[in-house]
Amino acid sequence: MKTNWRVVLRWVSFGISIAALLVAAGLWIVQRQWNLYLQVSLGVFIIGLAVFVAMDPVAIRKALTGRQARYGSNAFILTIAFVGILVVVNFLAYKYPKRWDLTEDQSNTLAKETVDVLKILPNNVVAKAFFTSSSSIASSKESAKSLLDQYVYDGGGKFQYEFIDPNKDPVAAQDAGISSDGSLVLYMGTSKQSVPTISEIDLTGAMVRLMNPDAHVVYFLTGHGEYPINGGSDQSFTQLTTTLESKNYKVTTLNLLAVLQIPQDASVIVIAGPKKPLADSEVSLLDTYVKNGGSVVVMEDPTIDTQFGSSPDPLANDLAQNYGIVLGNDMVVDAYGYQAFQNAFFAVGYQYATHVITQKMSTMGTGFQSARSVITNDLSGTDYNKTQLITTVEQSWGETDMASIQNNNVNYDQGIDLAGPVSLAVVATGNTNNARLVVYGDSDFATNAYLGFYGNNDMIVNSIDWAAKEENLISLTPKTTVDRTLVQPQAYTMGLILLGSMVVLPGIVLVGGIGSWLARRRRG
Repeated sequence: MKTNWRVVLRWVSFGISIAALLVAAGLWIVQRQWNLYLQVSLGVFIIGLAVFVAMDPVAIRKALTGRQARYGSNAFILTIAFVGILVVVNFLAYKYPKRWDLTEDQSNTLAKETVDVLKILPNNVVAKAFFTSSSSIASSKESAKSLLDQYVYDGGGKFQYEFIDPNKDPVAAQDAGISSDGSLVLYMGTSKQSVPTISEIDLTGAMVRLMNPDAHVVYFLTGHGEYPINGGSDQSFTQLTTTLESKNYKVTTLNLLAVLQIPQDASVIVIAGPKKPLADSEVSLLDTYVKNGGSVVVMEDPTIDTQFGSSPDPLANDLAQNYGIVLGNDMVVDAYGYQAFQNAFFAVGYQYATHVITQKMSTMGTGFQSARSVITNDLSGTDYNKTQLITTVEQSWGETDMASIQNNNVNYDQGIDLAGPVSLAVVATGNTNNARLVVYGDSDFATNAYLGFYGNNDMIVNSIDWAAKEENLISLTPKTTVDRTLVQPQAYTMGLILLGSMVVLPGIVLVGGIGSWLARRRRG
């Protein structure tokens, strides 16, 4: 049989033109550039199509004007319309991307605090993730990529990342100070921050530290029997110290009786649970520090839990006279604490005032073991704007009879005890000097023993952040992970599933096809 080379050339040119069109489409999708390669591909497509038409123009004319073309025009128009709709939808999706997180615990959505930090980034941040090609950490790499993609999505172009294999680029790993596989380092300008674990809390914390490279110094007052800031026991502030240090604070102690001055680098002075009264000289130094714009966080327990005895309390007197903050000589009795925890002296923070410290804690309770009331007095401290930060439920009171407290036999005495709801904390801001005060009627809530109780950690850390004038450092609200368990069906159920999917459904399709074929055959 003689080969018709015109027909062969015609269809070869058609195949080349289609291949060139696919190449051009691929180049445009990947590169989005009108470059030489794209132009050549389109040129080959046009030439190939022209050769296809030129080899047999009569056949093309018949195809376009024949009966089959007329019958197929409807389908062709519908196909073109459908393809056009797909093109428009894809273009809009590319131009205006939008994501929906359908997970129950919003595990694929960054916390609002993180998004807020991304919005105020002063410069671009680059994350360098160091992962080897080891299969043992492949899942960790995927998790890290998923999280970093969320930061890129919400970063507004200010957050980028790259993965580096330290085995292939040991110089980059050495410059970053990487010592373990699966590490990550953030860079902003010439500054960098290592991220201990690739989680949202650690990543966002590292970004905040990049924006605040100078460490703030927090001094915990000592010399009066306060709990230590290290040591690891329940009656210590070890966990609080660790949290503050992870946020780029420098935490240390201060004995005013020894140094007789407040260090100039002090961002916040924390007075946490003194068992003996402060000396007048110490209170005078603190008073001068605050009046010059300093910040102090006070956590003072009920006197019955201290060794004050009948000695005066210069600190409480100073707070009342100069700042209008009154530490009550009582202990809070809370009906809710009794019902929930079988402890009438466990005061639960039920309602929060509108304040930076508590603005993200509306769904988080706080608990105070053996607390005293802290209220405001508008007759003094008029240069300070004061707010009662935390209050208990109405079914509570401030018990003033210390003997009844010791005997664990308390009753509300109207006109003598402080009626509920009882204020447990007060914040104050200087109207002219921008000084900041936070006063709590309890110190136990910040110790290792109670720091993990619901919102206690956020409350004290947020208070120190606010006192240090670093509202951007306020803690992320942790997400609650939903535990999902897949219960495997019983053997009987599995059998029904297999029967339905492998026999019943295909059988229905088969019977329907045979029935349709027989019906057409009967109609001739």
